[in-house]
Amino acid sequence: MHLGDKVIIVTGGAHGIGRALCHRFSKEKPAGLIIGDIDIEAARDVACRTGGHALRADVSIDTDIERLVEYALSNHGRVDMFCSNAGVFLDGGLETTPAQWQKIWKINVGAHITAARLVLPSMLARRQGCLLNTVSAAGLLTMIGSAPYTVTKHAALSFAEWLSITYADSGIHVSALCPLGVKTAMLGNGSNPVSAWMAETAIEPEQVAEAAIAGLREKRFLILPHPEVLDFVQRKSADHERWMAGMRRLQARVMTNHPAAAAATK
Repeated sequence: MHLGDKVIIVTGGAHGIGRALCHRFSKEKPAGLIIGDIDIEAARDVACRTGGHALRADVSIDTDIERLVEYALSNHGRVDMFCSNAGVFLDGGLETTPAQWQKIWKINVGAHITAARLVLPSMLARRQGCLLNTVSAAGLLTMIGSAPYTVTKHAALSFAEWLSITYADSGIHVSALCPLGVKTAMLGNGSNPVSAWMAETAIEPEQVAEAAIAGLREKRFLILPHPEVLDFVQRKSADHERWMAGMRRLQARVMTNHPAAAAATK
């Protein structure tokens, strides 16, 4: 896939993986780079550094996503790639409230659906386009300590799979970006056992962006910045019961043996 001269929209583009994607895309000399983020000042800074255009966008609001698409169509005549990158994390299990479930579902799943609904008609008319959805390795595996993140990321991956299966023959490419731990604000400062454990193997957002570029060029559906994730997925597929038992042991080890867990009990 040739990445130059593309009109690209990136949500959550002011920080973390989104910011790294914007900077990396800028090196490909895009025809247009539209950066959406709820933090408009930080988005404007990224736009200034990348030659893009910043718009305030809360992806939990459909009209904000629509504004990004309308800007691209009005000013560039097309959307070649939509990077549905914005997402949120929430710790918790059965104590998670309905309002919290609704919020994380709207951002981690609903925003992907809204983006596809808005950009696919014009992409299909031209028989070309790309959707890059930032999911997570949690969508392939499971996130210890967070039912909402696990469930929404599984749903986001399933939606991306459906899009690819349904529209690949119509010229639409779909990629799911599925990293493990990444050194962003979402990972936190290691103050809880799970984030502290993930931080041990976390990579920089720029490494994720480079992996994304490589995966897009090769037109891969699954883009795995952490290569070991493929091994984990294969183990899961080969023997699901054994994998589940291993995950239970991992959970016990992380929650009891990690320094952050000991500190939390003091």
